[in-house]
Amino acid sequence: MVLPLGAFPAAARAKVDFVLTDVDDTLTLHGRLPAIAYAAMERLTAAGIAVVPITGRSAGWCDLMARLWPVAGVIGEGGAFYFTLDAAAGKIRRRYWKQDAAERAADRAKLALLAEEIPRLVPGSAVAADQFCREVDLAIDFREDVAPLPWEAVDRIVALFEAAGATAKYSTAHVNGWFGAFDKLAMTRVFFAEHFGLDLDAAADRIAYIGDSPNDVPMFGRFPNAVGVANIDFFGDRLTVKPAYVTRAEGGEGFAELAEALLAARR
Repeated sequence: MVLPLGAFPAAARAKVDFVLTDVDDTLTLHGRLPAIAYAAMERLTAAGIAVVPITGRSAGWCDLMARLWPVAGVIGEGGAFYFTLDAAAGKIRRRYWKQDAAERAADRAKLALLAEEIPRLVPGSAVAADQFCREVDLAIDFREDVAPLPWEAVDRIVALFEAAGATAKYSTAHVNGWFGAFDKLAMTRVFFAEHFGLDLDAAADRIAYIGDSPNDVPMFGRFPNAVGVANIDFFGDRLTVKPAYVTRAEGGEGFAELAEALLAARR
């Protein structure tokens, strides 16, 4: 049973030192990043609560977020890498799940074939507009810049990825496919160990995760302080694991609602 955010105990909220967040339809609202969500990230960071976006979006997007946003780092392309900013040096550190550049290039060649095959076999789908700045995965658009496709088409895209030996996850806009045994949770473990020097499991009660879609399921299942924004209802029973709590508001406004709840508990 998913409880309203108000049921998140104040004592548990006061322990939270890390906010891990999906981006699309969790930080954003109707496709845009609202000022209230950005301000919430700033307020959390100023209070000593580290914010880490964890997204299926591209390396290009993640480079910008790591450089310009008030965040501790960014995990992107579904867990393919994390980027952090060395503020003193003004440089981005890039850490990939597959650290061999030749192996990543070989994976991209296989994905290039799927980029031709999948749109041909699933009419109405298309390679995502931000594919040009992706390094590890292939994103197939089913409702962002194309007319929304039925769930049967989404399932077909997933099946085509899996038939080729790839992993596939979907969100509100894209099906993302890649070669490799990683996901959002796996790279979060690496990030916490290497960047914060912490074991993720040992720190679980210090973490709040907020998201909205099926690619967040591994995170919902791991963290007791998992939160969904109100628009999580979009996926219905397709969410095989649900968060403990849900906000009243959708998207970035729901993220701001969580941020205020955490800050209030500290006050």
